[in-house]
Amino acid sequence: MLMFLAKRLATGVILLASIATITFFLVFSGTQRVVVNILGQSATDADIAALTRKLGIDRPLLTQYADWLSHALRGDLGNAWTMDGSVTDILGRTLPVTLSIVAFAIAVMAILAALLGIAAATRSGWIDRLIQVLSVIGFSMPNFWLGLLLIIFFALTLQVLPATGFVSPASSVTGWLASITLPAGALILSGVASAAQQVRGAVLDALRQDYVRTLWARGVSPRSIFFRHALRNAVPAALTVLSVQFIALLSGSAVIERIFAIPGLGALTVQSAVVGDIPVLMGIVTSMVAVVVVVNLFIDLLNALANPKVRLS
Repeated sequence: MLMFLAKRLATGVILLASIATITFFLVFSGTQRVVVNILGQSATDADIAALTRKLGIDRPLLTQYADWLSHALRGDLGNAWTMDGSVTDILGRTLPVTLSIVAFAIAVMAILAALLGIAAATRSGWIDRLIQVLSVIGFSMPNFWLGLLLIIFFALTLQVLPATGFVSPASSVTGWLASITLPAGALILSGVASAAQQVRGAVLDALRQDYVRTLWARGVSPRSIFFRHALRNAVPAALTVLSVQFIALLSGSAVIERIFAIPGLGALTVQSAVVGDIPVLMGIVTSMVAVVVVVNLFIDLLNALANPKVRLS
């Protein structure tokens, strides 16, 4: 198990280092244009040169990268160019907001997808057909459109949930749940049917295996066959689907946070891209890849616990 985790961790570190390096050279190679955007089109050459020296981007690109990497390894991602404070502090305020919404959404999605997928696989009939139809509909509907519909119905018409804003769970748990219900709902509705369809397929594949037919022939109870054997072997595929859905929810939060005026990582990404705050963008990319690596490592650990064969891969 330790060797398995070590391999997965090494793969994640290599992925993080590769993406961070590629992103750095892509975004920092065009800093001259960014400086002009920050100062405005009326900036003189002297102003541009002064700000370039102040930001430290007049040095060779490799020198800048070595300096950024040495600080990043110590947890220092530099200072923002257009915002007050360090990149680490800014991410510390925004990243937990996004993760709380995505974590809540993926937890609810996992429960609903498991219930619907298992029901479709074991009962078939109209439940199976309904989930397949909902999967197509949910995949075709953009989450920002769903978010607007939820605001109109629950916030404006019924007035039972807030339309915008975010309440920290440290301040009020009930306020936090109320503030993230609609954003998380918009993320969930567009993906739960698709996830349920994948769970259905994984359960059906497990039920069609030869060992299941052997258990049926030996007279083992249906409950034992399903829960102790088939469902356990379907868990790795279902967990893989949820890990993909987590990444999709994380990327989809950018639009959702803008719609619901939530000060999260998605809104910060849009703001930083508009003003050209490259250090903040680098910090966002690095932190998001780190989160994905940690989530995938956790999913691999669960897969290894559920299926010992995975440890040998």
